[in-house]
Amino acid sequence: MIRVLLLVVLLQAIAAAANVADAQVRVGITVRPETVTVGDPFMVTVRVSAPRGSVIAFPAGPDSGSSVEAVDPRAVLPNRDSLTVDESAQYRLVAWDTGSLHSALADVQVTGRARQRVSLANARVYVRSVLPRDTTLHIPKPAREIFASLRPWWYRLLAGLLALALAGLLLWAWWRRRKRKRSGAVEEADAFVHAEREFARVEAMGLLEAGERGRFVALMVDVMRDYLALRVDAAHPALTSSEIIRALENSSDVPSQRLGSILWEADLIKFARRPVTVERARAMARDSRGVVREVEDAVRARSAPDRAAA
Repeated sequence: MIRVLLLVVLLQAIAAAANVADAQVRVGITVRPETVTVGDPFMVTVRVSAPRGSVIAFPAGPDSGSSVEAVDPRAVLPNRDSLTVDESAQYRLVAWDTGSLHSALADVQVTGRARQRVSLANARVYVRSVLPRDTTLHIPKPAREIFASLRPWWYRLLAGLLALALAGLLLWAWWRRRKRKRSGAVEEADAFVHAEREFARVEAMGLLEAGERGRFVALMVDVMRDYLALRVDAAHPALTSSEIIRALENSSDVPSQRLGSILWEADLIKFARRPVTVERARAMARDSRGVVREVEDAVRARSAPDRAAA
């Protein structure tokens, strides 16, 4: 009888240990800060705890095409726990729309004895508008007339003269630009020389001393973008900052992470009117010139064997 009781107790202990081993996956999500304005970064931290032997796969970042974008690559940090697999992933994001927005993060994949998906639908942030409450943007325009009033005869004559004047202005601008190119202003082969000359010209304008720090940063970053458009085929000048970062993220000649940080901060200064100090403006100017030099060194090193063979 005693042996039977001991056997029952042993089986219950084994079942309890198996239940502990098959504990459910636990997840915790924090968003700091929970309320931001358009263009301000925020941090989403996802912590997942699973039984020992499990493998946790966090999503790389937000889905493409959403109003929430990643500023930095995902950071995965292990937590100290000898009984379970405990890991945390940190995402530094920025939102470009207002209201309560989803982080656009995909599900977490947990594999082990059983495959499980953990939804991150609760990772939301509230984006506050930067417009004043008494804005008149929502006031509807007055209704138009069903039949437009007849215009006098000289209206068409004036419109024709204005069109001729505009065409003449465009023709003059094209002729002047062509003449400047013929005089040897800028050529693709001298992209680095032109960029260095433009950097020096912007610094000599004295914008920092005049208090125009935002304009100084915008001009220095534009010089860097013009150089990349001449040196790298994928860096078309018509692309936005996000499109340039995605187009050059796999380029071996371009430091994509440094470039993304510069473009992201420059957009906040230009479009969101983010304040910038003199020291930070000078640091961004140095980083822009550093990206240009690094790309130029990479391009020359890659093309050196071809020049030697020629």
